[in-house]
Amino acid sequence: MTSAAAPPSLPKRSRRRPAWAGRNYTLLAVSAFVTTLGAHGALIASAFAVLDAGGDGGDVGLVAAARTLFLVVFLLVGGAVADRLPRHHVMVAANALNFLSQGAFALLVIAGEPQLWQMMALSALGGTGQAFFNPAAEGMLMASVSGEQASRAFALFRMGMSGAAVGGAALGGAMVAAIGPGWVLAVDAAAFAVAGALRCFLKVGHIAPREAGGGLLADMRDGWREFVGRPWLWTIVAQFSVVVAVVGAAESVFGPLVARDELGGAGPWGLALGAFGVGTILGGLLMMRWKPQRLLFAATLSVFSLALPSAALAVPVPLGVLVAVMFVSGVTIEIFGVSWITALHQEIPEEKLSRVSAYDWFGSVAMVPLATALAGPAESAFGRTPALWGCAALVVLATCAVLFVPDVRNLRRRETVKVAGSAEPSPEPASAAPVEVTPR
Repeated sequence: MTSAAAPPSLPKRSRRRPAWAGRNYTLLAVSAFVTTLGAHGALIASAFAVLDAGGDGGDVGLVAAARTLFLVVFLLVGGAVADRLPRHHVMVAANALNFLSQGAFALLVIAGEPQLWQMMALSALGGTGQAFFNPAAEGMLMASVSGEQASRAFALFRMGMSGAAVGGAALGGAMVAAIGPGWVLAVDAAAFAVAGALRCFLKVGHIAPREAGGGLLADMRDGWREFVGRPWLWTIVAQFSVVVAVVGAAESVFGPLVARDELGGAGPWGLALGAFGVGTILGGLLMMRWKPQRLLFAATLSVFSLALPSAALAVPVPLGVLVAVMFVSGVTIEIFGVSWITALHQEIPEEKLSRVSAYDWFGSVAMVPLATALAGPAESAFGRTPALWGCAALVVLATCAVLFVPDVRNLRRRETVKVAGSAEPSPEPASAAPVEVTPR
């Protein structure tokens, strides 16, 4: 085709980005890169802010648990709200709350001698904002792409976030060591402000108007029916309620303690987290090309790798070995992430994406507050090494259990999915087991 035969804007657009990377997708990717960059530095900074204030492992766990507890409490409401209101409005409001809470946290730490209750309260506010943001953001992302290139779009999106995680973890660890955790928290607050401004330009006009429901509770019940009606969905979420809890405890509580006692402090721990991020980048590159036909079977096998970091910290291994372990687990977990969001995009109706995403997030993080709060007492009762070995064992056991579910082994990729707002029906999946399919 000659340039004269094509629409005037098509050649220019093709040179800039692929046809599937539209305005919303690009804005979502850039804003997610910014917030992920800040968040991975803040993850290290918040732990060391507690330790620098005289806290111990139990206090680190309490601050982390406060954030996650409020995330869990408000997630289901956040999902229902995001399916009723314009999702980008919900995202911007949540970013504003996170900016204010993280900015106040930074000021307290920079001023000196922050109190434990103050850090817990501000973490709780941050978790509340995240509860409304996560379902809206995931629904917005899945509604921004369609067709055969959906998994490639998701892989590229996650690869960008992984790149930000590499930079955020490495820079965050170095900045904590050089200038203190308070300034790293301030950078994270600024990142929320920038990302919120970008998300103001998202548009939802292409999404079909939603029918009026019977209220917020009715929408939540509808999302629950959508969730429990798919065995592959609720069983994997149940698996991750265990996996995310023990991995979160290992990385947010035990990891900084092992780094302080055995590896040399925040810098080496930031390097290890950065290696995980590098692994996810390479995993994303892999998923740009590889399209496993049995989506969830490949995804579940990749989860076994999440037992490796806990085992490495339990030994504990030298820094070089820990970096290699984190790198490998980063590569393989990206297989899960891309396959999982592709399955949700393929199987869940657009108008219910945020509600289903909320149940996904809720199940995945519901046990994290308990796990992080109990990490300190578990270390005191059993010792750090046995507690970390227990984390690794739980990951393996939960993942083995999911493989007994037929739908997890047999749900297959569809090469053509319905474009949002289109009236053309999607083909049924060619799965060997009877998997419920809702046309998109």
